[in-house]
Amino acid sequence: MQISEEQRAAFRTCARKFTGIDHPVYSKFDRDPLEPIIGLGDTDSRICFFGRDPGTDEVRHATPFIGAGGQKIRSALYRYLHRCDMPDFEASMEVGKLFFWANTVPYKPIGNKAWSMKVKRNCHHLMADVLLKNWRGSDIIVLGREAFFWFGIGRSRQERAALDEFWRRGDRYAAMIEVDLASKNDARKFRLHPLPHPSPLNATWYKRFPELLTQRLEQLDVRPSNLKLSAV
Repeated sequence: MQISEEQRAAFRTCARKFTGIDHPVYSKFDRDPLEPIIGLGDTDSRICFFGRDPGTDEVRHATPFIGAGGQKIRSALYRYLHRCDMPDFEASMEVGKLFFWANTVPYKPIGNKAWSMKVKRNCHHLMADVLLKNWRGSDIIVLGREAFFWFGIGRSRQERAALDEFWRRGDRYAAMIEVDLASKNDARKFRLHPLPHPSPLNATWYKRFPELLTQRLEQLDVRPSNLKLSAV
């Protein structure tokens, strides 16, 4: 599944309006800094992984969730589905095709720092449109605080307060919260299943991430035979 030319053009127009894209990294790998890095996947995938933004490896391969943090996710997915260690990089690419992937902002920021709220707001309706148009699922495994609170952008004070309250819960990495998401022409509910960001810099949670992801997959009854909505 690919974004439409209309969606692609809208992202490129949006990206021209803000500063902070890591142009040297894009130049290093001969990549267009205006081209959004959106992983997508099968429109019928039951599960979406939603993170913050691409890094250097993601620019290099023009694929999100492929660097150190992404490999942590893909390795855990491979082991969960196949009951053995992931053999190589190509296997990590293949297992990723079974799920849907997206980020708050599909461009690498300078210094890998989180994008400003202004940038996230500017791109919000475009990424919301991707989730609503290009994916039919409802269960999103959200990676980290920045990605989680993206779902509060443009929402009412009451809705943002509900997200704040949920994030303060000690069991937030085992619990679920339902949210509404809307774009110009569509709206529906999603179920958010937060996990910590899988970055190696996240010392508190990095070693526990495979365990927590496995727990989420078990909660969602993810099996090789039901990875698509049509199989449920």
